[in-house]
Amino acid sequence: MQGDIFATKGIEYLIVIAYLLALVGMLRLLTPRRVTEALGVTPRPQPSGSRPWFLLAEGYSFHQGHTWAAHEEGEIVTVGLDDFAGKLLGVPDALELPAVGQRLRQGEKGWSVSLAGKSVGMLSPVDGKVLAVNPAVLENPSLATSRPYEDGWLLKVRVPNWRTTVRNLLQGNLAVSWMRDTVERLRRMPAGELGVVMPDGGAPVPGFGRHLDPEHWDDLAREFFLTD
Repeated sequence: MQGDIFATKGIEYLIVIAYLLALVGMLRLLTPRRVTEALGVTPRPQPSGSRPWFLLAEGYSFHQGHTWAAHEEGEIVTVGLDDFAGKLLGVPDALELPAVGQRLRQGEKGWSVSLAGKSVGMLSPVDGKVLAVNPAVLENPSLATSRPYEDGWLLKVRVPNWRTTVRNLLQGNLAVSWMRDTVERLRRMPAGELGVVMPDGGAPVPGFGRHLDPEHWDDLAREFFLTD
């Protein structure tokens, strides 16, 4: 009888330990990645002391459709929108994110951002299966564009082959050069239009894309986000 009690207790302890390990794993999935440093990108040349137009998070990998991927550990990768996308779009009405278990394909539409009665498709930066969706951005979509590298992340994805996936993404100096080229394209837009979204002569205001060319907003989104 005494041996049976010890065996039963042992099984209970194992169940408790397994539960705690699962809880720790889930908390790690839902904990936002800390951004230790960000690189400011402005047009060239730019007056000294001016604010950066857009930020690129140090250590992140960027897709040219203005989404990012951050390798966490093992096969887990966090993805989201970059700062340029956040400022171009402004505050979304809603996010249409894939369900847990859904398969993403790198360079194909991964999710949509709804705003002003329209839906803007965004390209997935990775190949993989969705492990978790950030509940905070579903409840408060503005986080996805106002804090894109912090608690505004969108998805946790299991990426079986990160080394292959990251070859098609931009990092470090390459990412900075790409963003500067993007900014120069924006700067070459008609001066009158650009002035509307830079009232103080500094960085563009949030949601500036919809003010630049309201009649051709879809074309503008396709040009920068590379979606059909």
